[in-house]
Amino acid sequence: MQKNILVRSIAALSGIVMLASVAACGDNTAATTDNSSSSDSTSKSTPISGNFSGAGASSQQAAVEAWIAGFQGTNPEAKIAYNPSGSGAGVQTFLTGATAWAGSDKALADDEVEQSKSVCTEGTAFDVPVYISPIAVVFNLKGVSDAGKHINMDAATIAKIFDGKITKWNDPAIADQNKDLKLPDTAITVVHRSDKSGTTQNFVSYFKDVTPDNWTYDLSENWPNEVGQGAKGTSGVISTVKQADGTIGYADFSQVGDLGTVAVKVGDKYNEISAEAGSKVIADSKQDDTVKGDNRIVIKINHATEAEGAYPIVLVSYDIVCPAYKDTKQAEFAKAWLTYVTSDEGQKAAQDAAGTAPLPSSLKSEITKSIEAIKTK
Repeated sequence: MQKNILVRSIAALSGIVMLASVAACGDNTAATTDNSSSSDSTSKSTPISGNFSGAGASSQQAAVEAWIAGFQGTNPEAKIAYNPSGSGAGVQTFLTGATAWAGSDKALADDEVEQSKSVCTEGTAFDVPVYISPIAVVFNLKGVSDAGKHINMDAATIAKIFDGKITKWNDPAIADQNKDLKLPDTAITVVHRSDKSGTTQNFVSYFKDVTPDNWTYDLSENWPNEVGQGAKGTSGVISTVKQADGTIGYADFSQVGDLGTVAVKVGDKYNEISAEAGSKVIADSKQDDTVKGDNRIVIKINHATEAEGAYPIVLVSYDIVCPAYKDTKQAEFAKAWLTYVTSDEGQKAAQDAAGTAPLPSSLKSEITKSIEAIKTK
């Protein structure tokens, strides 16, 4: 076990911290300068114990379950619960002080950063990316999806479907992009999230950036029109799409199962969804330097990317924590939790459980610095 003074000395050496691949976990863990997994470092520190809860993005559910199992492997006395209530609900619960962290498919809004002053004992809450996954446009169409076939669509076509302007599967706008498919004269039923959802905001932000003339609604976590039917959570959308022929919806790639998926046009090609294709968009994106508040790492997704093989509709999901908590145990947990989930081991666990793309190596040092900002004394 390292002495507390050692961690403070290491933290002071910013050059070393910038090279660290794993953040210090609690006050008794020294940062390392190699790519060793978080479990190696946490095993040398005092294990975390107590009851801790989080809430938020349903997209993260499969990954969080894997993270809990991995974290408890070296912290068996830590009892962790996660409620996949949706990004908006999770953030609001966190802002009441009821949870140690929130999972959110969108970065904090300015007013939410301001509200966090009431629950963080110092500074304001910040967001760290923990989960990168494409958002699938899923569909259930007899003779196509059940035959394992994709449908090609450009941004304008997808936007018009979700705005109720294209209502039949054999509409020329779809048929002209899928000349090798025999499309039926089946009515399209749109399925969207009924709850406040970061997945919704990420999904429609693609339309806003790429085909704004075909999506004139304000950007929001709430579904903006009366088209189709709503379903709660990612699992609700998937379940509803599965129930009827002709349905189309959007959901995190991890929960697509055997539904059909849309291959999205990028440049002159139609790219099928995959974790690797999603990661290419993030590699072609930059951090948003306009966000307010310290320690925040927010990705400005380049939806208009033309990178080879990129799938442009991507979800970056964040964990939201305080830099200081009223309860020291909460702070120790938040620091240890983020250290693990952003480590190589944690990212591999998410990839195995949910098919996510790992965090880009270019973000590692920034993530380490943000985690180090959490005070455990």
